[in-house]
Amino acid sequence: MINGKKIIAVIPARGGSKGIKLKNLKRINGKSLIRITAEFVHKCKFFDYAALSTDHNKISQEARKYKINIVKRPKKLSGDKISDTKVLLHAVEQIEKFTKLNFDIVVMLHPTSPLRKINDVRNCIKMLIKKKYDSVWTISKTDPKFHPDKQLQLKRNKIKYYSKRGPKIFYRQQLGQVYYRNSNAYVVSKKFLKKKKTLFSKNTGSIVVKTKQISIDSLEDINFVKNILK
Repeated sequence: MINGKKIIAVIPARGGSKGIKLKNLKRINGKSLIRITAEFVHKCKFFDYAALSTDHNKISQEARKYKINIVKRPKKLSGDKISDTKVLLHAVEQIEKFTKLNFDIVVMLHPTSPLRKINDVRNCIKMLIKKKYDSVWTISKTDPKFHPDKQLQLKRNKIKYYSKRGPKIFYRQQLGQVYYRNSNAYVVSKKFLKKKKTLFSKNTGSIVVKTKQISIDSLEDINFVKNILK
């Protein structure tokens, strides 16, 4: 709880990841991504409740080992094209029904972002409350090399600039700073989530994370994180 607001952490972890089979159970220096996330949640003393939403028994078993509650995700919410919003709404509805608690703020924590910091998540929550935002995301600065105005597309082996400004960019100073979602934390007002069924609005704030971040999507990403967490 922060400033009298009840806060729930929801960890989405389905079993059908395509890039890496059972990605959420992959180990970083001996600890599964589920365990790393569970230990992080327990260190965050501001969560009033935490639960993992999954459709896979092995993921459930791993979460239970580290004292994380389970919400069994129905098959209709387990496909590749199911939005996080639907998963969050289902999880919160089930948890409130079971616990008889009424939460004010929902925090989504993907297991595939193991480099998150407690202060960043806490600051997102505080910003949401203080500024009365609908939601607050953690984001990171995009390296200028990957700025949208410098990206290319291919059409029948012919180069095409992704952005119309692309051909006019000659030096870095012409580029404005852009950011990317690092998936460390998505903090959202439960009232807004239920009403609008989205995590984003014109009233979405941000916390810019200064430390190196990664959202694991490949074996190379796993090796990268292993080196950082040695």
